[in-house]
Amino acid sequence: MDIIYIVTPTILIAIVLAAVWLDRWSVPVILIALAAGILFGSDVLNLWHFDNVHLANQVANAALVFILFQGGFFTKRETFKSVALIAAGLATWGVVLTAAATFAVLWGILGWPFEKSILLAVIISSTDAAATFSILRRQSLPPKLASTLEVESAANDPMAVLLTVIAVNSFASGNDAQWFVVILSFCWKFTVAPVLGWGMARGAIWLFNRLRPQDRGYYYVLFLGVVLFIYGLTELIHASGMLAVFVAGYVMGNHSFVHKQGVANFSSSVSIISNIGMFVLMGLLVFPSQWSTLWLDGIILFIVLTFVARPIAVWLGTLAMGIPSKHLVFMMWAGLRGAVPIVLATYPAGAGLGIGQEVFNLIFFAVLLSILIQGSTLGSFAKWLGLSAVQRPKPLYNLDLITMAPSDMDLVVVDMPDPKGARGPRISDLCLPSGSVIILITRGQEVVAPKGSTRLEGWDQVTVLAHAQDEEMVRQALLSPCDPARKNTANGGHDAD
Repeated sequence: MDIIYIVTPTILIAIVLAAVWLDRWSVPVILIALAAGILFGSDVLNLWHFDNVHLANQVANAALVFILFQGGFFTKRETFKSVALIAAGLATWGVVLTAAATFAVLWGILGWPFEKSILLAVIISSTDAAATFSILRRQSLPPKLASTLEVESAANDPMAVLLTVIAVNSFASGNDAQWFVVILSFCWKFTVAPVLGWGMARGAIWLFNRLRPQDRGYYYVLFLGVVLFIYGLTELIHASGMLAVFVAGYVMGNHSFVHKQGVANFSSSVSIISNIGMFVLMGLLVFPSQWSTLWLDGIILFIVLTFVARPIAVWLGTLAMGIPSKHLVFMMWAGLRGAVPIVLATYPAGAGLGIGQEVFNLIFFAVLLSILIQGSTLGSFAKWLGLSAVQRPKPLYNLDLITMAPSDMDLVVVDMPDPKGARGPRISDLCLPSGSVIILITRGQEVVAPKGSTRLEGWDQVTVLAHAQDEEMVRQALLSPCDPARKNTANGGHDAD
């Protein structure tokens, strides 16, 4: 047992070192984590034998809870409203269309066995939130396009789970599913989960604002308890816990509450750890030696899914929605598969189906190809389509506003527009709203002291302390010209120094 305390930190350190080194080639960290799990697992170095499918399922579900909450927390209300209809369609009918197209090709055209074809089709029908969030947020994409794919991946798990459970139960019991039960279950999962997520998130905000702990660490413990409770209670009544935590994250991320910035930082850290840990565990769970007889089928499954089923689902699922053709093409290629299909692939074996291990290995192989090929090429593909701007380096300095009491003050971070180094306005000439003050300017590797005479430049990152309701006014003041009349109104007739 002590070997785990050597192998586990070794894996984690190796992943970080490899991720930093491979970042220049945009290699996703989840791919590195998968590779590390396989490398240290039974079939290669044999340092950690792991074959507990049930435990892997439970750990992966727990990890997805925090990954989805994080995704919702950083989704802006305005962006979500603009993509809700498109994302909802892809998360429901898009999953059904993907499964139907995959099954039609595997069984109807390629002649694969019926049971194998339908299980593979339903299990791998949903895109994966962990993979999508991990990779898309490394790219500089149009916000609406990125949010569509992220919201879709967060909301399409219930449909995939529903289809998988129906298929597995049908083959395990030998009876056909009762369709009215299926429809009721679907409606229950998709209607109750958002309501519970919204209600419990509002309750959590109330609780955060009422507490006055002396130790801010209590807020992090409270965060863990709230997120897990939302998921657990929702699952207890057979609704979609994953959808509920995403909605809860979205609600909390778009409302002010005490210690929000600290919670955001902690949530981000937990999400990263969960992401890496989950994919390491999935890598440990697989035995590559079993691929010798099925690698060709795995490649075929990936090709059918990526080049036939996903394009059909995106095209039919977004008809008459006015989506630009370049965005549609990118959405077709960005249908990343990840942990959720792997978790669902454990269901057939858990139900005692003889084909269970073969299904798991095929799904894992196809997911690995998806992360390797699609995940590693998303950035280049976006640039080829003209959708990705030059990604700015992340600033080396930033500030956090850690609140221990209710406040309407917040930090507004604004990236000055292209081109890099372009001369912008002086601080003294800005029409910042009353009560706002620039407290940090980051320029490349430098920190620029904000004074009235300081001139802003393109690609500067400007941090402003302001009232939360003035965020849009702050952005407008920094990004648009200012006339004297507007300046006097904004500053109450006094110039800011």
